Amino acid sequence: METKKLNKITALWIVAILVLFILSIILGIIMRLNQGELIKIQPPTFYADMTTHGVTMIGIWFVAGMAAVNYFMERYVKTSYTANMFAMVMTVIGVVMLWLSTLVGNFHAGWTFLYPLPFKIMWSTWATPLFLWSIGVFGIGWFVWTISLMAAMLKKYSMSQVLAWQHFGKKDPEVSTPPFVLISMISLIGVLTCLIAAVILLILLFAEYYSGGTFKNDALLIKNLTYFFGHTIANEMLYLGLAVIYELFPEVSGRPKLKTTWYVALAWNLTLFFVLAAFFHHLYMDFVQPEGLQIIGQLASYLASLPSSGVTVFSIIVVVFRNKINWSLTNSLFFIGIVGWVVGGVGAVIDATISNNFILHNTLWVPAHFHTYNAMGNVLFSLGFFHWFSKYATNHSLPDKYSFVKLAILIIGGVGFLLAFYIAGADSVPRRYSTYPKGLESAKTLAAVGGVFAIVYLTGILSFFVNISKRCLNVLFQRS
Repeated sequence: METKKLNKITALWIVAILVLFILSIILGIIMRLNQGELIKIQPPTFYADMTTHGVTMIGIWFVAGMAAVNYFMERYVKTSYTANMFAMVMTVIGVVMLWLSTLVGNFHAGWTFLYPLPFKIMWSTWATPLFLWSIGVFGIGWFVWTISLMAAMLKKYSMSQVLAWQHFGKKDPEVSTPPFVLISMISLIGVLTCLIAAVILLILLFAEYYSGGTFKNDALLIKNLTYFFGHTIANEMLYLGLAVIYELFPEVSGRPKLKTTWYVALAWNLTLFFVLAAFFHHLYMDFVQPEGLQIIGQLASYLASLPSSGVTVFSIIVVVFRNKINWSLTNSLFFIGIVGWVVGGVGAVIDATISNNFILHNTLWVPAHFHTYNAMGNVLFSLGFFHWFSKYATNHSLPDKYSFVKLAILIIGGVGFLLAFYIAGADSVPRRYSTYPKGLESAKTLAAVGGVFAIVYLTGILSFFVNISKRCLNVLFQRS
């Protein structure tokens, strides 16, 4: 009974995420085709689409990682079905509120909603509080879910054990912490921290909004809180996906489970601290920011990427190098996703270097790198899990027809879409422009090319959606 309940809610998460992903891709395609002057939409509509697209994408791939982690956590500890369902309900309510505020109320301050833009109301007056409350609703649901998963692990493991500290001193400690548990806890601590920052951020914003102008926020403080929340949760959702890869990649490849060693424990403990300080690279251009924080941001931006990527790439190489691997669509998606994550990470480090940031800041290089480690990294992590789950939960053993053709379409579309961003960014094409002025004809061409390749990518996603959602619906409508 408990397994069926977990399967059903996981299947529901998957179907909901994929539907929202397809709709969000369509919004992205509309934006790129508008920039390429293949279609015409008004600037307020463009920025409302951009706001919807950005917040939705971050939200759905975060809960995708959480749903996968929750599913595999049952192998080690007892998780809370109630917390899982509560997060689902709050996420649905939050999405409805978000889309009403942007697509109906025309709120278009961007996915970062940087202060004081939300209060410079150029849309329906009710859209600003509804948008902010939607973020609050997301946060409440995710906070409860995060706490429940952390509490479940701490019922079985002590804090030092769940962080694998015992592996520093002994090769074979009495209690061995699985890599999945270690990485999940590291990620959830980061999630909890950034959600607390979001609470402080929203309290301050609501205080100003409802004060009638008698209370004013400090713009630099609000920007720090906004990017600490947004940047951190975007990184942590990647690490949730990596936890799943550590658990599932060897299994589907026909290899022994990965084990926690002292260097794996050290790498992920270091990642916990570095990733929380890396957001400072978003504030290099804020010259009133204390110089010490800029230095921390520079160092953390480098150091955050090294430990986790180093041990993960090494671990995957150990699994596949000179070994007979049962290559399936699931571990192929994982493997290619690791490549996309690393490439996107390199692009991020290039941008986070201060001397480069003066050139690349607010160019299309920025969406290039974060679309790389999301669209061709984290999305593939989750698709790998979705595909595996839909077959495992329905006892479907036959291979999907044309599975690797679908994967090839996805790669071709994704690479072409991203190259258009990278080339434009290297050419200093600014981001967040709804239409490009004269003199940026190359930007228009690249936007059109990127939009066409995004349609190819969408075609690949739709082909995955058909099989995965069909099997997940079978799980949902199975008799208890």
